[in-house]
Amino acid sequence: MNNEECRMSKLEDLIDDFLDYTEIEKHRSGKTRDNYAHYLGRFAEFTAGETRKDISPAQINLPLIRKYRLWLNRFSDEAGNPLKPITQNYHIIALRAFLKFLAKQDIKTLTAEKIELGKTSERHIDFLSPEELEQIFAAVPLDDKIENLRDLTILITLFSTGLRVSELTNLKRKDIDLKRGEFMVRGKGDKPRVVFLSADAKDLLDKYFTKRTDNAEAAFVAHKGPSKHTALTPRSVQRIVEKYTKAAGIVKKVTPHVLRHSFATDLLINGADIRSVQTMLGHSSITTTQIYTHLTNPHLKEIHRTFHNKRGRK
Repeated sequence: MNNEECRMSKLEDLIDDFLDYTEIEKHRSGKTRDNYAHYLGRFAEFTAGETRKDISPAQINLPLIRKYRLWLNRFSDEAGNPLKPITQNYHIIALRAFLKFLAKQDIKTLTAEKIELGKTSERHIDFLSPEELEQIFAAVPLDDKIENLRDLTILITLFSTGLRVSELTNLKRKDIDLKRGEFMVRGKGDKPRVVFLSADAKDLLDKYFTKRTDNAEAAFVAHKGPSKHTALTPRSVQRIVEKYTKAAGIVKKVTPHVLRHSFATDLLINGADIRSVQTMLGHSSITTTQIYTHLTNPHLKEIHRTFHNKRGRK
């Protein structure tokens, strides 16, 4: 590879500067940096193919963005799968963040706000009814096996707290204050939040920790096999949820994240305000939490009951 091929374009240099900025100044996680790198790498790939030369930020304009969006819409991966509209929007969100960074550096370029996100279909949220939750909890055998006690504790804790599965598997025993029934976790973006335990979850955690004889720091560990006493992985927790969902006779797909959705909808259905639920879920934006509100609005149900099909009533 010659020097010309090795040389990074000006655009790619600036993308690297932006990635460093997100990591250092914005304190974004390594995963977020990787995602930005992936999406902006696609933009650099597009511009290189479109212009056959390096472009400067000043050359980024709306006609170029329009062509880029068309390119994304027609893009397909190695398996021939197109990009979903929401994935296309992730590319645009990354590009807008990059343009805002350039503006902060007083580098002349397109104003980020001029780029609108594409319209996507409303996100579908799966959650469990109280009856389905009880069926899953009841599917765990009540015996002396520590694995079963651990599994029930995991299920109840996920529903009680709304934890992400990675937050659950990263928990340490010493982090959990059973006396106060709360603990702190660091979620996306390494943002801390306080998590509260229900009485059932607190009782089960106490029983599970008391029954354990190992010295492992992790809150939830394997109890047999080659990985004995090592922290459970997110995939292990997924298998536990799948196991008892199947045992309960529930045919729809249930994941740890569905239990998180169930936690949020349960709070809202029972009258919690949206801002409090946002805080408990660790959402940085209220918009993310608002995906639940149309599912839990009791006023809409009452309007339907009161006014629908009045002519057909006796």
